[in-house]
Amino acid sequence: MTQPSMPIPNVLLIVVDQWRGEALGWLGAAHAHTPNLDRLAARGVTFAQHFAQGAPCAPARASLLTGQYVMNHRVVTNGVPLDRRHTHLARELRRAGRDPALIGYTTTTPDPRAVGFADIAFTRMGEAGEGWTLVGDFAEEIHLDYLAWARRRDPECTATSVRELWAPSEATGRPNDSPTLGAAELSDSRWSSEHALDYLAVRQAQPWFLHLGFLRPHPPFSAPHPYNRLVDPSLLPRARRAATAAEECGGHPALAFFHSILPMSSFILGGEGNVAAMTESELDGLRRSYYGLIAEVDAEIGRVLDFLEASGQADRTLIVFTSDHGEQLGDHHLLGKCCFFDESYHIPLIIADPRPAAQAIRGSVVRGLTESVDVMPTILDWLGLPVPISCDGQSLLPLVHGAAGAAARDAVHFEFNLRIGYPYAKVLLPGLDWRDADLTVLRSERYKYVHFPSLPPVLFDLERDPGEFTNRAGDPAYRDVELDMARRMLTWRMRHAERTLSRYTTSRRGLVDMVSGEMVAKL
Repeated sequence: MTQPSMPIPNVLLIVVDQWRGEALGWLGAAHAHTPNLDRLAARGVTFAQHFAQGAPCAPARASLLTGQYVMNHRVVTNGVPLDRRHTHLARELRRAGRDPALIGYTTTTPDPRAVGFADIAFTRMGEAGEGWTLVGDFAEEIHLDYLAWARRRDPECTATSVRELWAPSEATGRPNDSPTLGAAELSDSRWSSEHALDYLAVRQAQPWFLHLGFLRPHPPFSAPHPYNRLVDPSLLPRARRAATAAEECGGHPALAFFHSILPMSSFILGGEGNVAAMTESELDGLRRSYYGLIAEVDAEIGRVLDFLEASGQADRTLIVFTSDHGEQLGDHHLLGKCCFFDESYHIPLIIADPRPAAQAIRGSVVRGLTESVDVMPTILDWLGLPVPISCDGQSLLPLVHGAAGAAARDAVHFEFNLRIGYPYAKVLLPGLDWRDADLTVLRSERYKYVHFPSLPPVLFDLERDPGEFTNRAGDPAYRDVELDMARRMLTWRMRHAERTLSRYTTSRRGLVDMVSGEMVAKL
């Protein structure tokens, strides 16, 4: 464990929602207006190939906060309860005497054995998890705290639903870049930053830990003025997709099903028709709005960074910026986060450590592979706290400090479940047994292997096919590669199978750690 060399007590964990990994100006994305995150990157280390372990929100956030792969925490889709036996970041901080604060949400459904089966939580997609001190509650669907704040802020605002603030001013039923009805001063991004500024002003004389959440750039994909048209459309990259949806990955049945069902109403308020039917013009408007939402969040994060610097807290605060999962944004004729393409799982990560140990490589970019499960052990390591044995991740501090011999991963892993959780609760593909609804991905620098229990596998050669268009599974020329990737996946699953208590055994002396041989006094 890396022990702090000086007392630096604060941690700011910024978690945005549905932010693509490429969308940082610091990484060369001219279409991503992120000057504030770029200055954070200049003070820290940016991880260019960082991946979430799951999608949608609940699986992704469960992995982020437990440090466990989806195969272990088993929150496979939205609405699935998190087993109470799994420890997580907030619980570990409280055990150490810290007070972890939350602005936003964690999309956590509680264990019904702990709260009772009649709990109101089971009528919602998810809410703030156990252990957090709730500073600002952005509860799914209710949004009571946010709406009350907006009405206090503007006496002329009478909104009783977020639809009255989020809806596009030009409601055509199809994507466009028109502004939201609600002004930027009343946006949920401003709500998050205002709550953060209030919290930091009150707590600045005490050590603090803040999980600062922003909903955006999550749908609906409409941005307030002036962000809706801030991004120059000529800078927007073209969508990576085959000529038709039917040609994607050889018409794999999982993809074909998503292409057939994804409704535009899930991505813009009042949306009509199917996502796969989007024209290039419609997609341009939607992508401009998406990157406008990113620019807005960046501006609000900038307000928080400014306050930390002005109040003298920046030099004693670890800042971690990341997302729960990514966004397809028209690539492969998809929107949202689904299936197995990189766009749904590739996410940003910036870690800014103010200590002298990180000075030598400030502003650098780590190009190797890292995973969302690495965030929790990194934070605990920085605080000098033990990392739970159940954690599948590894601390990234050696990479943040440029330690000799520090290396990124040789592969990353992520999972998806072909079921709809909240609010529909059904298997997606007709005839597919719910026990066969998982898919698991092993992605190395060169190859990407996708395994299904009862559907055809997928193999991409990322060197020759970076866009992920041609499925090489079953190709005789790739037979050895496919077998090796399947072997590696099996090895990974065996190595990381749930092990919280499997390290210990009884003995004539009592409970013993089989690795160290020492007696176990506490877990």
